[in-house]
This record gives sequence, C-alpha cells and structure tokens, in this order.
Amino acid sequence: MSALGRVVRSGVGRRRVQTLVIGLATMMAVAASVLGGSLLVVSGAPFDDAFARQHGAHLSMEFDAGEVSAGQLSATKGAAGVSGAAGPYRTATVTPRSDGAGPGWPVTVAGRGDPGRDVDEVALLDGRWPTRSGEIALSADSSLVPELGTEVAFTGLPGDPALTVVGVARSVTRTADAWVVPSQMPALTAPGSSGGYQMLYRFTGAGTPAGITAGGEAVTASLPPGAAVGEQSWLTVRKSAERDTAVYVPFLAAFGLLGLVMSVLVVGNVVASAVGTGTRRIGVLKAVGFTPSQVVRAYVAQALVPAAAGTVLGLLAGHLLAVPVLAETDEVYGTSSPAVEPWVDLAVTAGVLGLVAVTGWASAWRAGRLRTVDALAVGRTVASGRGRWAARLAGRLPLPRPVALGLVRPFARPARALAMGTAVLFGIVAVTFTVGMGASLGRVMEARAHDAADVTVPAPPPDLGPRGPDAEAPPAADPAAVAAAVEAAAGTGKYYRAAKVRATLSGPTGTVDVIAFTGDASWGGYTMVSGRWFDGPGEAVVPTAFLAATGTRVGATVTLNGLAEPVTVRIVGEVLDPRRDGMQVFTDASALTAARPDLTETSHHIAVAPGTDVAGYVAALNEELTPLGATARAGGTGAGGDMVVTLNALAGLLTLLLVAVAAMGVLNGVLLDTRERVREIGVHKALGMTPRQTVLMVLTSVAVTGLAAGALGVPLGVALHGWVLPAMGDSVGLRLPESVMSVYHGAELLTPALGGLLIAAVGALLPAGWAARARTATALRTE
Repeated sequence: MSALGRVVRSGVGRRRVQTLVIGLATMMAVAASVLGGSLLVVSGAPFDDAFARQHGAHLSMEFDAGEVSAGQLSATKGAAGVSGAAGPYRTATVTPRSDGAGPGWPVTVAGRGDPGRDVDEVALLDGRWPTRSGEIALSADSSLVPELGTEVAFTGLPGDPALTVVGVARSVTRTADAWVVPSQMPALTAPGSSGGYQMLYRFTGAGTPAGITAGGEAVTASLPPGAAVGEQSWLTVRKSAERDTAVYVPFLAAFGLLGLVMSVLVVGNVVASAVGTGTRRIGVLKAVGFTPSQVVRAYVAQALVPAAAGTVLGLLAGHLLAVPVLAETDEVYGTSSPAVEPWVDLAVTAGVLGLVAVTGWASAWRAGRLRTVDALAVGRTVASGRGRWAARLAGRLPLPRPVALGLVRPFARPARALAMGTAVLFGIVAVTFTVGMGASLGRVMEARAHDAADVTVPAPPPDLGPRGPDAEAPPAADPAAVAAAVEAAAGTGKYYRAAKVRATLSGPTGTVDVIAFTGDASWGGYTMVSGRWFDGPGEAVVPTAFLAATGTRVGATVTLNGLAEPVTVRIVGEVLDPRRDGMQVFTDASALTAARPDLTETSHHIAVAPGTDVAGYVAALNEELTPLGATARAGGTGAGGDMVVTLNALAGLLTLLLVAVAAMGVLNGVLLDTRERVREIGVHKALGMTPRQTVLMVLTSVAVTGLAAGALGVPLGVALHGWVLPAMGDSVGLRLPESVMSVYHGAELLTPALGGLLIAAVGALLPAGWAARARTATALRTE
C-alpha cells in the first residue's frame, strides 16, 4: 500500500464517528434519490411499453350512428395529421345480467372481427378471439369477472341473447369492455336505438393535449355537427396508469434534497474539522515529503471512503424500496417487474460522490496551502478569542457556572455551531413535514371513508359477474323495509340512504359509480373542494378526477348512459374522493327514478340522537333488521389505504434517518469541541467541577443551537408541507381543500420545536459522558 493509502486508512480508522456520520448521511441521500428517480422514470414505463407494443390509439372517438355513416367515418382516415386509423366499429352500451339473478353493470361492447394490428392491437391474455355469433371476449379491466366458459346474458334485449366467454383480453387505452364479431352487434343494439360507431386514431403529433385536440378537430371537420358524442385521449389513460407511483415522487424529492444538503453539510464540517484539529499532522506529512496536492487528496479520500460505502448501501435500499411500489403497475400491463434503470444508479452515484468530492476538496484546500513550519508550530492548541463578549455577558447572569460556560460555547466556535444547528434544522424540518403529511393523509382517508355516521347498515355485496351453473344469488334485503325499521327505531337522529348503480359516459370506457342519495347526506363526511352540495334532482357533485377525465367543470352537464334511459345532471360541486380513480357521480335518488327503479345496492347511514347509546341502539335495531336479512354496525363504512400506509412508512423511515444524521452531526461537532477543550475541562475539574456539572456544561453548549434550530425548522417544515402535499394530490388527480392542508395548530407546533433541543441533547450526550469520565490529571497533561 502506498504512503497516501496508509494515511487515508489511518484517518478513516481514527475518526470512526465522523466516518459513520458521512456514511449514514450519504446512504440516506442516495436511497431517497434512487427511489424518487426510479419512480419518476419507471412509473410510466409499463404503460409506455404496452402502448408501443400494441400500437395504442392516441384518440378513441364515439359517434352516433344515426348522425354519421360508416363511409363518412372511413374517409376521416385521410385527415391531416392522422398516421393510422382503425374502424369504424359498431358499439353498444348494454347491461348484462348474471344468470338472470340480478342486474349487472353496463359495459361498452365493440364489434371487431380480429384483435387488430396497426392501431389498438388488443392483447389476448387467455382463451381466443370470438369467431362467430354467440361468443364474447371480456376485457380484463371490465366490471365482469372474466371466466372462460361462462355465459353473459343480456335479458333486456330482444331474444335475450346469451354469449359464451371465449377469451380475456386487454386494450392498452381501454377502448372497450368487451368484444364480439360484427355480426353479433345487431342483437346487442336496443330497439329504437341507432347504436354507435367507434374510430381509433394515431396522430403524427400526439405528445401533448394540444396535439390531441388538433387531431380530433381535423377528423371531425368533415363530419356533421353533433356526430361525435365522446372521446378519450391516451394521455388521460397514461396519467391514470402513472398515479400509483407518481404520488411518491414529490415527497421523495423533498427528502432527497434534504439528504443531499445534509450530506454536503456533514462532509464539509467533518473535513474542515479534520483539517482544523489535525494541523500539526498536516505539517508532519509535508515535512516527510507529501506535496500540497497529496495532502488535499488524502483528506478528500477520507471523506470519499465512507461516502462510497454509504452509496452502496443507499443503492441497495433504494432498489428494495422501489420493488413493492412498482409491482402492482407491472402486473396490470403484463410486463416483467422493472428494475431500476442503470443510468439512474449511475447518475445518482456520480452526483452524490462528485458532490462529496467537491465539498471535501473545498474544505481540504486550506490544508494544502498551509506552510510546513506554520503547521508544525500551531500544534493542537486552539486559539481563543472569539466569544469573549458572550462570556462577559453570561458571567453577569444569575446562572450556575456550568450553565454559563456552556451557553457561551457556540459563540467561541460560530462556524461549528452553525453546522450543528443546520443539521438539527433539517431534522426538525423532516419531523414537522412528516407529522403534517400523516395528518393530511389521514383527513384524505376520512374523506374517502365518509364515516361520519354513528351507525351503518351496509349495502349487500354487488353482483360481480357470472356465477357457476349451480350457484344461487343470496337474498337481498328490501331497502324500503330497512328504511322503515331505521326511521321507527328509538334514538334515530339524522339519516340518509345511499344506493350505488353503475353507468357509462360518452367517450371514456369503463363504468362510473353513481351514488344516489335519499335524504340529506351533506353531513356524512363529504369534503367539498369547490362549489356546493347538491340540493335537488338534476344536480350532482363529482370528484376532481372526474372533471379531469371528462374535460368538464363545475356548472357543466353530463349524461349517464347504460341505464333504462339516459340521465342528464348538472355538476354543482367538486368533492374530495379518491376512490375508483374519482369516476363517481353523487346525486339525488329521484334523478334515477325512471332510469333505474330497482335500486338494490343500498346502504343506510344514521346519526343517533344526542344522549343515545350507540351500542344499545345497534343491538335494538338489529333485532328488527335480522329478519329482513340486514345487519347494523357501529361506525361508518371505514376505508383503508395501502398507499397511505406505504407513504407514511417511507416518510417515517426517511425522517428517522435524517434525525439520526442530525444527532450524529451534533455528536461529531461536540466530540471535536470536547477534545479541543480537554485541557480546559481538566482545569475546571481541578477547580472543583463535578462530573454531573461537566455533563450539564456540555449539554448546555448545544441548548441554544438546538432551540434556535427547532424554532426555525418548524415554519420551514410547514412551508415544505404546503408545497409537497398539493403536488402529491395533483399527481393522483386530487385538489386538496384547506381543511386537509390546515393540520398545524399553534400549541401542537411546540413539540417539534422542542424536538430540536432533544436532538441536540441526544447527540451531545455521549461526548458529555466522555468529558465527565476524563481524569483530571490526564486532561491537564493534554496539549
């Protein structure tokens, strides 16, 4: 091993605490950066891969077959900007029934003779493509359970057609819920209805919403006005596919930035301290022939060695944390589990180690410029002179002498105190942000659960599709009978019913949950973002994601299809609800009286009268409900959230790492300080300072720093929360109202503010114990 290598190894082994601090800070920064970067890059990869492989449609458009002919639609394939097109395909929105046991959910069926090739090549996942009438292929994303060999009956149509499921497929842009051969479509078109046509387009410029809009205008320019009744952009589907992972990126970016700044701070402080305390050693190295460049490289290498080890551990942690987050997205699109892109690892490694090297070089540059004679003459004695005014001021205060000596110490070493304070500051910022994020996500989950009710009678389980030939549908409770029992029960206060049906919209495929209320449900835990709650028939409120997916806004009207007759409602409010990707409509039950009179999926929500015992009320109510086939239970419907659990776990882990780095940064600074002051401590002990007073003096030396960092870190953490949470909400299509963001209150902020003092005290405890145990004679002999 070369002389330079021996110097580096000796320095790393001698400064074990500093080595551990650098490694831990670097590991945290790398883990957060790799996880955030890989999620940002890979979040859309499964969709992008499937879209490219299946030649997905940039725009799918629905047309009224009564307003436009197949020939007119075929002519649009030559419109400006169109690079490829498929169709026209006949379409129909129909409601299947599960073995005649009850109404199913509406689905969009398209008539296609084959899976396609150049535009929207439907991927066959199981079975085969329909080849004759009486066969159907179901989308893996449809509301029906895709089980080969079962029958899907359409009993509301002439002849009650029943189709056998022969295949399970998936369109990457969800152009339909099921496919049949074209000859089957007349039997699936309701009498008196002209049905619809579907056209699928690819454009030369489809990377932006403006490009999609321009393409849509080009293909409809030659068609009759009103012929197009709906459309769906691939960008909307892509954004929905990215939501599960995109939500992690903003807060990981925040933690990654905090970790990088912490790494720079720790490395600069450690190297600068090593140079400051090792001045005589630097002189010896130069005296035995080391050049200034070699001295600088030695100190930079002492920082790079633990940083490299921390980088390896950080890469491993980032990879392990990314796997479960991305697994679900991969399963949806049938791709292999994605590994973190190699260039992400290389970029993060090069960036972090480069930052460490530059920071170390800047701090070690002074060592290279020191003259050999000056370095040998300085030795370990630390020049004193700073902070004399603080010492005089503290001497006049009525404080115990150890406390006064500790309070003035930050002023004697202001740069070191600033470095320790900044480390504690970032720790408090992380704690404040994590606490606020957890509270905000909790309120989002409350809005998702709508559990303001004291008692709930859950709806019967929905009809999820075809059952086996010998299965029987479970008996469903009569909603009217349950409502009568609830209204007659003693202790019933406020009460409403909620019935769920599924409908379709013109344009986007898939179904929309329509929640129809009987009674005033505004008290049921629904958090409004804008507008107001509906107060009559023909009005509705919808989540933010619904507005984005349909291109509507508050004040617009939407038509619900797939029911006995179309239902048009006007949107009067925007509600916070992350369920079903926001594809929900909340309205009054009277709006569906004619379109869906058989509302069976009905839940009942009750607020008991003041003074009523909930447990007793539930027991009495169940005596009436049990013969009806229903059961009441205390509390709301409840709702969990795996994503929220994962977010809170990741945030907690990264916060713990930041706090640990902050505490070890304090440990490093106080350890250097006590070693520099070892002779001074010996003098104090010789004059009668007890070990307990020594510990008090050392702990007090970081008290002002910790309190100041805590006081400054809390508002910065609140500001970070105000920036990151809206970005997280936007990534999943949510606008967060003030009630979700306002989670900090004056008295509650005192705890994290005092946390700065706690972090500083924990970091200083070990050096304080070392100073207290030091023998007086040994300390006095130290120079």
